[in-house]
Amino acid sequence: MTPKLKPLNEQTIVITGGSSGLGLATAKMAAERGANVVIVSRDEEGLRRICDEMKAEGARIDHVVADVGERDQVRHVVEQVIARHGGFDTWVNNAGVAAYARLENLSDEDHEQMFRTNYWGVVYGSTEALPHLKAHGGALINTGSISSEMPAPVLSGYTATKFAVKGFTDSLRLELIHDRAPVSVTLIQPSGMHTPFGDHAKNYLDHASKVPPPVYAPELVAEAICHAAEHPMRSIMVGGVGRLMTWAAHQFPQLTDAIYSRAFFKTAVDKSRPPRQDTGGFDRAGSSGRLYGDQQDYMRKTSFFTTFSTRPKTTVAAVAGAGLVGAGLVSWLLKPRPQGSQQPHAPRVGTRGDRRLLAAAE
Repeated sequence: MTPKLKPLNEQTIVITGGSSGLGLATAKMAAERGANVVIVSRDEEGLRRICDEMKAEGARIDHVVADVGERDQVRHVVEQVIARHGGFDTWVNNAGVAAYARLENLSDEDHEQMFRTNYWGVVYGSTEALPHLKAHGGALINTGSISSEMPAPVLSGYTATKFAVKGFTDSLRLELIHDRAPVSVTLIQPSGMHTPFGDHAKNYLDHASKVPPPVYAPELVAEAICHAAEHPMRSIMVGGVGRLMTWAAHQFPQLTDAIYSRAFFKTAVDKSRPPRQDTGGFDRAGSSGRLYGDQQDYMRKTSFFTTFSTRPKTTVAAVAGAGLVGAGLVSWLLKPRPQGSQQPHAPRVGTRGDRRLLAAAE
């Protein structure tokens, strides 16, 4: 059965990793659309500051401090949200960390930290939230990555966690379908995003790390998550470039192995800058409140592919409408003019500016 999800302005939505980047963008967008938002991270000071700022703007927002890599702390979040807000309608597992390193150089401790946050954080968040969601209905949304679908050297440990997140999420969805549970399960797969991802990451390299371009605005992921909170979706890939890269990796693995093995070592670093100072965000709290990263690459603010994926009927209608208008204009411009007339009869238009525009077109 297809789960019935509430409008966002009737929901309480919980977002882990909600103090920066994709999680913060989602919290802001959901609050702007009327949702009651609860953000979760390890940084109590940062969470308080964000909540105070958003409340001053009229948002309904609360926070709970927790490390998602600890099941007891995630269970505490569930208990607190139920006690304070009567429950929740959407749970978003978004917290994540990364390390820029060759796998042979990556310490076991840092490798384990990535799995503790990125994979076990999703497992704990999902399994602790599910009893409430199964009883009351709602949406479970997990943030994966295009790295769930393709290899990425330099970010190899992070990629392994995202493959695991996809396997867990897709398998859990099947179990819930089998049980006819009223829970929608969505995997969000962002392309490279212009967030503080590189700032928070552990860096084993000789230069500053960066998100391999092209990079997209975090609001696009926020839009995808908000859409999935209201409309059951299996998965949403954010960014057409990411879709092209993952498609190529599946269809032409040997070719893309040759390309990606070179490209990532060049595009994942900023050789003009030394490694950043550790400001937190990997194995300890820190760096809260930032939506965007500081790399200088152009940020794409739209994605036709993602818009079509989430709203195909609206997108097709808009494209068809634009095509009809364009075809009508071309037809009118090419229409044969009456003999002996130097001024063709133009259709009536609404403003003097419109008439000048048509005269220039003639």
